[in-house]
Amino acid sequence: MTHEFSETAGPAAPPTKMSLWTKLAYGAGDMGAGMTSNLIAFSFLIFLTEVAGIRPAAAGTVLLISKVWDAVNDPLVGVLSDRTQTRWGRRYPWILLSALPFGFTFFLMWLVPGGGSGFRFWYYVGTSVLFQIFFTTANLPYATLTAELTQDYDERTDLNSFRLGFSLLGAITALALGLVVTSIVEQERRQYTILGGVCAIASVIPLLVCVFGTYPHAQRTAAIATQANPSESDEEIPFFEQLRIAFRNRAFLYVVGIYLFAWLALQITASIIPFYATFWMGLDSYFLPALLVQGTAIIMMWPCNLLSRKLGKQGVFYVGIGVWLIVQIGLFFLQPGQFGLLYALCVAASFGVATAYVVPWAMLPDVIELDELRTGKRREGIFYAFMTLLQKFGLAGGLFLVGVFLEAANFLAESDIRIVARRFILGASLEGTGFSPAQAIQPDTALWAIRAFMGLVPLTLLCCALVLCYFYPISRAVHAEIMLQLAARREADGRRSAG
Repeated sequence: MTHEFSETAGPAAPPTKMSLWTKLAYGAGDMGAGMTSNLIAFSFLIFLTEVAGIRPAAAGTVLLISKVWDAVNDPLVGVLSDRTQTRWGRRYPWILLSALPFGFTFFLMWLVPGGGSGFRFWYYVGTSVLFQIFFTTANLPYATLTAELTQDYDERTDLNSFRLGFSLLGAITALALGLVVTSIVEQERRQYTILGGVCAIASVIPLLVCVFGTYPHAQRTAAIATQANPSESDEEIPFFEQLRIAFRNRAFLYVVGIYLFAWLALQITASIIPFYATFWMGLDSYFLPALLVQGTAIIMMWPCNLLSRKLGKQGVFYVGIGVWLIVQIGLFFLQPGQFGLLYALCVAASFGVATAYVVPWAMLPDVIELDELRTGKRREGIFYAFMTLLQKFGLAGGLFLVGVFLEAANFLAESDIRIVARRFILGASLEGTGFSPAQAIQPDTALWAIRAFMGLVPLTLLCCALVLCYFYPISRAVHAEIMLQLAARREADGRRSAG
């Protein structure tokens, strides 16, 4: 999907270096994606059940449908944007025309329409699918700008660093805004409407900054010249052949397993935190615990990287996930009202969360180099594409599982609570219903399920990730040997070319 640019200034013309402003403008483009994705991960499931009054299993299905469509949507938009031909290039029209619909459809997801629960279910399916369409049409062309803005190795690294930084900034900003809004606005439905509107506006502006901030540089360097079609030398690999290439690599299968288990544990924890903080711990707002986990995780990425240099990738993964396991056990046994311990455990969990973010993605380049050693080709796009696909399915699967199990545990959605509360106020007996007026009238089975998904389920998934990490075949020594063999091969290829 990424292609080199033609040199319009002549072969001797030096490349135009990017300014700091251009790099900042590019990085800002991912802020809206981080903001919207994080708010959906933490808040959408509890919004659907507690504000929109949708049953948990149906709410999980809404999220599953939208994310599966998002995964299907990606290759289609990628092909279409590759083939787009305009005077402004291939990518910029997609980003610019998608920015406002991206924010507007996100805002629609946080409204509560009239009608019954069946109508609301389809309303949220429709708005979620529409949002994912515009998320892809904005974010996927944006991501490919890395290769189209510069051919310089170090500048591409800089662009990705700025992108990650702004994405994490957006994720934290969404949670911080949630904390502010819930402390100011009392009515729960209005809280989500305001939060969705503010985040919608705040996610559109960075996309526009990216377009208008990077386009002049692209224009100066002829990066958006008329190469709308892939060059004839580019390798077109069918989808199922890509699958075969990726999953024939045994080391990649271990990375896939490690990432999938760790990411699923992370997504389940993120989606259950609102239920745990509200219904079990008795907090008025769940945004502070969520902010502590993710905000501190960003800081922890730095010591995680330092430890990786001393302990290796597997070693730091053992340490980080080991700490996280202890935290999950503590959260399972934590009792209502122990807020200080809750906040301390959230901070402690952040180191494990940082390792779940960093280590699998740090292992992936090793896998790519092993594939190059075996095949003689570098195929980063295939491996990165499947990791991104797994990330989306992990989010969808985690939210869907939480919804289904809460439903099976007789969790009461907002509409159910009103009915049971009315019966309780009118003096009707609750005997035989399985409901208790304590802790927002949630039954004991639902409270136990919430605690299990906060503690025992992520714990099990993390143990599976640790087992796979133990058998991961590329240690520091093995990687050094791979690099020596690659260097020898490249030197031999260079001598043959010279001869």
